[in-house]
Amino acid sequence: MRPSGRAPDALRPLSIEPHVNLHAEGSCLIRLGNTHVLCTASVEERVPPFLRNSGKGWVTAEYGMLPRATATRMRREAKEGLSGRTQEIQRLIGRSLRAGCDLVALGERQVVVDCDVIQADGGTRCAAITGGWVALRLAFDRLLKAGSIQRDPLGDPVAAVSVGLYGGVPVLDLDYPEDSEAGVDANVVMTGERLIEVQMSAEGATFGRDQMTALLDLAAAGTAALAAAQRQATGR
Repeated sequence: MRPSGRAPDALRPLSIEPHVNLHAEGSCLIRLGNTHVLCTASVEERVPPFLRNSGKGWVTAEYGMLPRATATRMRREAKEGLSGRTQEIQRLIGRSLRAGCDLVALGERQVVVDCDVIQADGGTRCAAITGGWVALRLAFDRLLKAGSIQRDPLGDPVAAVSVGLYGGVPVLDLDYPEDSEAGVDANVVMTGERLIEVQMSAEGATFGRDQMTALLDLAAAGTAALAAAQRQATGR
């Protein structure tokens, strides 16, 4: 039995609220159970130096957790410098969103997707990717409407979900109590039926290929459900 009482293949209660930021070109608040992440997309009419005069744009991400996102207060990383964990997560978010984006169609401009964790209960990086795509979709819709870009840079939704072996059983969308005790922990990023990234590791016990396949199948079903919610939130 999962601590939450959910079925093995059940996501936590999900909501994606679009247009929550007055100023950002695209924004949403995604809630997966008790994990809540604010995602904003900001369009900048410039690109990093390595892309100047290339005809290509860029999508990047920044990630952070508010001091009371967890049970005890954390010091702001603006004072301490970014931890290795934060750097790894924001690179994952940026890679994932770029994988679903036509950077030529974007033109020579950059979109920065900020993902701020308001409350954490496991799966924050996956929620950030899923919500980050919604913010990016809304920002691109704004550029298309303004005539700033002529072709849509985005295709299928990019969504991410955690899976793992809890008590030897494959389960979907781990919350913190499950994540802290899982025998195998994985984060899976997908667009449509295609994989973008898989982070999978044993947490004290080895696992077989059959178990890995079961986890990937579970993740595919989970990201499909997330993609449906993304489409509903963006009207796409």
